[in-house]
Amino acid sequence: MFGFGLDIGVDLGTATILIFVKNRGVVLNEPSVVAVERDTGKILAIGEEARRMIGRTPGNIVAIRPLREGVIADFDTTEKMLRYFLAKAGARKTFFRPRIMVCVPAGVTMVEKRAVIEAASQAAARQVYLIEEPLAAALGVGIDISKPSGAMVVDIGGGTTDIAVLSLGGIVLSDSIRVAGDKFDEAMVRYLRRESNLLIGERTAEEIKIQIGTAHPADEERSMEVRGRDMVTGLPRSIVMNSRESLEALREPLGAILNTIRNVLERTPPELAADIIDKGIVLTGGGCLLEGLDRYLVSELQIPVNRAEDPVACVAVGTGRALQSLDILEPHLLSNRRKS
Repeated sequence: MFGFGLDIGVDLGTATILIFVKNRGVVLNEPSVVAVERDTGKILAIGEEARRMIGRTPGNIVAIRPLREGVIADFDTTEKMLRYFLAKAGARKTFFRPRIMVCVPAGVTMVEKRAVIEAASQAAARQVYLIEEPLAAALGVGIDISKPSGAMVVDIGGGTTDIAVLSLGGIVLSDSIRVAGDKFDEAMVRYLRRESNLLIGERTAEEIKIQIGTAHPADEERSMEVRGRDMVTGLPRSIVMNSRESLEALREPLGAILNTIRNVLERTPPELAADIIDKGIVLTGGGCLLEGLDRYLVSELQIPVNRAEDPVACVAVGTGRALQSLDILEPHLLSNRRKS
C-alpha cells in the first residue's frame, strides 16, 4: 500500500482493460465489453463473459463496447464497467479509496479527458490522474525518459495508434490516429465481402487476424477455413483464406499507421531523430502482435523497430510506475487533485 490505500494503474482500452496494482502487478486483463438487456438497460454480463455473447445473443440482449476509438462512447456503462473491474481487482477491500492512474490516447480532447476522470472518480477513486498512452508505454517498457535523449514509442491498441517522441520526462511531440486493431478486423470483413461475397462477424475477423494475419510477406504461407454467410444465397458457406490475402486486406489500415509515423518523424528535431535512429522505434500494444509488423515498418522506414517484451501489459505496468514517479511526471499529467 501507499499512504492511504492502494495505488492502481488502469489501461482503459477500447478492446481490453488491464489493471495494475502496486506490489501485485497486472491483476486483471478482460475485454471491455458489456452485455445489456435492450429494453431495460440492465447489465447482464461484463468482460470475458460478455465478449462470448458478441454476435450470438437473442434479440433482447446486446453486447456493446462502451469505449470506442479510445474514448468513452457510453458514460454510464463505462462507469459501471470500471466500478466492476476495480472491485474485482480489490479496490473496494481497503478502507480508503485508491489513487488511480488512467491512460488515455494522445489525441483526446479536454472534454474526453474530463469524462474519464469523472468516470474513475465515480467508480472508486480518491484521486485520479491521467497519463497519455505513449508515455505510460515508455515507462512500462523501461525506457529512461528523464534523460535529454530521444525515444520513440508506437502504441497500437484496439481503437487508436499513438505515436510519440519522448525526452526529459515528457512528450516532445505526438500524434494519434483512430486506426488500430479494430480497423484491422473491419478490413478483414470488408475484404471478404468484396472479394468472396462472404459476410463474417467481428469475432471471426479477429480470429483471422490472429491466425493468419500478416503485415509483411510471410516466409511460410498459412491458411484457415473461414465460415460465414453467403451474401448472394443467404446460406452458410465456408472458404479457405491464406496469409497473402490477409496482407492484401490489411494494406489500407497499415498504410494509414505508416503515414502517421512518417509525419511524426518529419517533425522531430534533428538531435532527437538521431537518437531514434540509434535506439530504434519501440512497438507496444496488442495491435503490434500482428505478424510481420516490425519487418514491414523496418522495410518502409529504414529505422530499427523493436517489439516490447510484453506489449499487451506494458501500458498498464507504466501507469503503475507513473504513480511511483509523480514528483517527476505531475507537470505532464491531468488530475482531479485540486477538486478533491
